[in-house]
Amino acid sequence: MEQRHLGRTGLRVTRLGLGTLTWARDTDEQEAADQLKVFWEAGGSLVDTADIYADGGAEYLLGRLTEELVPREDLVIATKAGSVLEADRRVDGSRRHLLAALDASLERLGTDYVDLWQLHAFDPQTPLEETLQALDLAVTSGRARYVGLANFSGWQLAKAGTWQLAAAGVRTRLASTQMEYSLLQRGIEREVLPAALDLGLGLLPSSPLGRGVLTGKYRHGTPSDSRGASDHLAAFVAPYLDETASRVVEAVTTAADGLAVTPLQVALSWVRDRPGVTAPILGARTAQQLRAALSVETLSLPDEIRRALDDVSAPVHHYPDHDWSTL
Repeated sequence: MEQRHLGRTGLRVTRLGLGTLTWARDTDEQEAADQLKVFWEAGGSLVDTADIYADGGAEYLLGRLTEELVPREDLVIATKAGSVLEADRRVDGSRRHLLAALDASLERLGTDYVDLWQLHAFDPQTPLEETLQALDLAVTSGRARYVGLANFSGWQLAKAGTWQLAAAGVRTRLASTQMEYSLLQRGIEREVLPAALDLGLGLLPSSPLGRGVLTGKYRHGTPSDSRGASDHLAAFVAPYLDETASRVVEAVTTAADGLAVTPLQVALSWVRDRPGVTAPILGARTAQQLRAALSVETLSLPDEIRRALDDVSAPVHHYPDHDWSTL
């Protein structure tokens, strides 16, 4: 599998990553093992998780599998911290919480370090410099090799990235940002992606298949074994089952028919090769689904098809998202 540098760093990762959102919840240990083995044998290296996935269960499962199935040194392990499941708050960016969460993640993963440690979300209740200092401490203590952000808005990302660059050699440069990005969700193109490109951050798109909708599986209803039929994930899929999304899915399907490939391959190839993207994160339910996604490695979309998909999925940009002189 082809590799890319993660942002403006020396870290190289495969241009497709494996996500573990459903591990230890919807994906049992045997299925997770099958997925990891398929990914590794295909040459994949980047595996993304978070301390909140299955309340730590995904990290624990990944740790067991790296001990028993796949060599730790063959993987680039990325995890996240900052999200909390408390009645009165969803994010805790305090230095106290973040460093404690990192130590707990390392214990569950069974490793002395993670390759990429990411802040899961912006905490408006904690001074940003305190939150970012936790990233610096993680790197200087050897517990993380690189650091990044997830789910930060454009101004939040720009502020954080600039703060880190303001004291080069003292503060740790941000390597990446993880954001939802697909043909059905191009909102980051307004401000987040321009900020990431300017700061030299690699983009790790989550839900690159539009929460599964871009595979075409929901064109004629909701399959009983899909996330859209799941009690805890139906609401996650529902926003992309509207008429606007349907037009994009039909365009993807038409392109797939013309290229004699699958809608999954078309949608994934589109986002993988967008400017600034390092590696889309694949969240497959089964090893068979993962194999289908990994087959995109040999596909590059023709320019005319790429432009057609750009047009049909184009987000509406108004002032001040674009240069005012062009409006």
